[in-house]
Amino acid sequence: MSTVPVTRDDRTGDPAGVLARGTDLHLNHYGAARLPFACVGGRGLELDVVDLSPEHRGRRLRLLDASGGYASAALGGAHPVVRAALARGTGVGNVTDELGSLERAELLDRLFGPGGLWTGHFPTGRYHVSGRNSGSEGNELALRLVLESRFDGRRLRHRPGKERRDTILAFQGAWHGWTGGLVQLLNRRHYRAGLPATDTAGPYGVRVEHIPFGDPDALAEYFAASAGRLLAVVVEPIQGDAGILLPPPGYLRNLARRCAADGVLLVADEVLTFAKTGSWFAMRDADGPVPTDITVIGKYLGMGAVSTSMVIAREDLAVRSSGAVTTSDLRPLNCAVIRDGIEHIEAEGLLRRSADVGVDLAELLRTALVDRHPDVFTEVRGTGVMLGVELTAAAADRIGALRRALIEAGVYAEFMAGAGKRSGGRRYVHPTLRIVLPLIADGAQATEIVERVAAGARSLW
Repeated sequence: MSTVPVTRDDRTGDPAGVLARGTDLHLNHYGAARLPFACVGGRGLELDVVDLSPEHRGRRLRLLDASGGYASAALGGAHPVVRAALARGTGVGNVTDELGSLERAELLDRLFGPGGLWTGHFPTGRYHVSGRNSGSEGNELALRLVLESRFDGRRLRHRPGKERRDTILAFQGAWHGWTGGLVQLLNRRHYRAGLPATDTAGPYGVRVEHIPFGDPDALAEYFAASAGRLLAVVVEPIQGDAGILLPPPGYLRNLARRCAADGVLLVADEVLTFAKTGSWFAMRDADGPVPTDITVIGKYLGMGAVSTSMVIAREDLAVRSSGAVTTSDLRPLNCAVIRDGIEHIEAEGLLRRSADVGVDLAELLRTALVDRHPDVFTEVRGTGVMLGVELTAAAADRIGALRRALIEAGVYAEFMAGAGKRSGGRRYVHPTLRIVLPLIADGAQATEIVERVAAGARSLW
């Protein structure tokens, strides 16, 4: 049996041919025809891309990445701090959670120990932490913690007083992940139809209900009517897939107060928002951090190099023996990347700098896109380096063409689904162009991205 590795040149001298064949072998998650481009390298905000279309096969393009590496590359591509952390992390052991790890201990102590970086949000001694492969897996663990909170694992029955707590409240337009447990938290029919629903009839059945996001009156009405059955509320501090929707000032704190008053667990899904709003966490307002029982973070946490998430939960929330074991629970390599990346962000003041870049970027998106191209763009929303520009109905019908036009103009960007039709006469939210910049982005790069987006829009309208 040969041990010689198979390389691209062993199969063909045409990289575009390998890319095309490999792309065809990859499961198409999106249903529509794929974009005929493939990335072969990059650094910072730049992507080196090969055109796979028949008419331009093999053409090379250099794009600016306005997606932040699918909102995961906090420091852009090939950052020296991340590369050094990866190299260091391969030499620190491969233990799972059964044994302690110096990398894990140093990371958690730095973040949550006495005087830790994140103790303003999570006071020392009141929270514990677990790691997972992805945001979806993190939210699955959060959901498991919620369900276990009403169950006595030793006596195998409800905890006293928890018998009627059978409802989880989520929000219209929410996105928490695609896994079987999480899809029930999504109210949009496209994501749920044809898949098994949660059991609502059995003794440990669970109902999921949805109300409009960011509506204080709807929140008050729901708690007045249903707080006695409510087990938990799961919320994004800024709704991502719904179109970068922000709640009104005071809404999140009001939600936290209601949950605390009625004995309801509050779960914050900060997988997307983590480190993108000018602060580490978006669950905060003018009065400071908004308290949560469980917080899930991801994407930027792995610095674009490792897929990872972190579940930060009150110490009294746990699962039955071995119920949370996973191969990926804060492995030393992941911890090395997370810690070195966070230390660099802190040392360089990148959160504050990115917030300043975001303020200028939001204004530029309004003036250069919404004001000058009202047939394509309608509204800018968001904060920090997580911004969205909603499309018009006409532009929403041409997203495929628009994405390709943006690439031809030299920018790679993503589109969120939008909240669609909402209840109570609230306006339809169309698909939204999502602009997520790495924390290293400067004003000149932000300006160039907007100019390229505008050029791509002009080429179609």
